[in-house]
This record gives sequence, C-alpha cells and structure tokens, in this order.
Amino acid sequence: MRIHHLNCGTMGFGLIDHCLLIETRDALVLVDTGFGLEAVRQPAKMIGASRFLMGVKPTEAETAVRQIQRLGYDPRDVRHIILTHLDLDHSGGLSDFPEATVHVHGPEFRAATATPTLSERLRYRAAQWAHGPKWMVNEVEGAEEWFGFTAVRDLPGLPPEILVVPLAGHTRGHAGVAIDHGNGWLLHAGDSFFVESAIHPEEPFTPFWWKVYETGAIVGDAYRTNQRRLRELRKQHGNEITIINSHDAGIFARTVGR
Repeated sequence: MRIHHLNCGTMGFGLIDHCLLIETRDALVLVDTGFGLEAVRQPAKMIGASRFLMGVKPTEAETAVRQIQRLGYDPRDVRHIILTHLDLDHSGGLSDFPEATVHVHGPEFRAATATPTLSERLRYRAAQWAHGPKWMVNEVEGAEEWFGFTAVRDLPGLPPEILVVPLAGHTRGHAGVAIDHGNGWLLHAGDSFFVESAIHPEEPFTPFWWKVYETGAIVGDAYRTNQRRLRELRKQHGNEITIINSHDAGIFARTVGR
C-alpha cells in the first residue's frame, strides 16, 4: 500500500493537521479529514468560536478533497475514512466524501453523539456530520493483540493490514490507526501526544505549554498511561514501527521529505 501524508489544516502555535491518504488495492482510505470545504465557507458554523482559540484559518488548498484531486485521484474513490476521534479539527471534512464509510471507535461515537459533557461540547461540532455519514462503529469485542496493545482488525471493507488501536485519554474513544505498509508499521497516534519529544524512549520531554494543553484530556489517567506505553513501544520496536501524530509539524516535514 502507498501512503500519502497530507496537511489538512494549518493552525496557530505552529500546529498542522496531519492526515493520511492510503492507496489500497480497491479504494482510497483517509485517516482523519482535517478541515473541509464547508469549514472554509462557513467557519462559524463548522468550527465555531474554537477557531479563534486554535488560530484556525482553513484554506481550500489544504482541504483533503483538493489535495486528493491534485494528486490525480477522484475524491469519489475515497471509500473509507478512519477517524482517530471526532474533535472538530479531525472530522471537519467528512461532508466532502458523502459516499465514504466512516469508521469510528464505539466509545468515541457515543461520546460525540449521545450526551457529551460540557467540555466535550466545545470540541465536537455536530454540524460536521449533519449530512448523515455512513457510520461503521468498531468495538473492542473480539479484538486481538498488537505489540502489547489491543487492536481492532474487524473493519469491514478494509484490508487486514489496517488496524484500529484504542488509545483513550485525549477523548473517551480516541484511537490510533496502524498500517502495515510492507516495510514495517506506521502508527498514526492522533492526539496521544503533541510533540515528538514527549515519546522519546530515553529522555521524554513535554514543554510547559503543551503540558498545560494536555490537562484538557477527557480521561487524564488513560492519556498519561497510553503516552507512557507509546514511549515503551518506540523503545522496544522503533525499528519496526514509525509513530506519528496529528499536530507536530516537524514529524510531518520529516515524513513528507522521505
């Protein structure tokens, strides 16, 4: 499988929105969508006041749909979208792919669509999925082990080389996406960490500002535990697994430059 790295939303504080476009034998698969066309056209509705706090200035050129077109593909060939979670900067482009099946982890789907807490209502924007996506909710029942983590392999329509790895903490149902690309694994860990130094295997370091931001994790204990487990994963299997995240511009620049 071929993997394209896309920045689908530049934000303040040097943050980017690192999404993946995966070419499988049968279709295109997106991991997260970043901000879509409607976020560009109707930012107040699709992003809300958070756009000022996050320094979001969405542009049409950075939307996944336009980048896919520039790569020479038909956006209608995006048959599947896998979400790390439903925060507004990760699901803002869902309406650009109305025919795609949207895979989301069960606890996350319920957190965003049932009775979100006050803090969750600030991060989820129901307008982003008001078009009625083709949801495909995955659960941990029957899950298998992946390098010591739980992994959901039963993702209808997707090849077995793509797994969902539950990494609760940032949100109740936050998850990573692991891809076996033939030369090892790529783990998109979403918002499990914000700067690469946080998962340094020997000398982890999180700058003060990001430590403050991490206090917004919905399940703080789980967030810290999973970040520690990611450090161990990198230490023990760094030669087999490349770990990326959603917002570190340095990680993005390095992976695109390879």
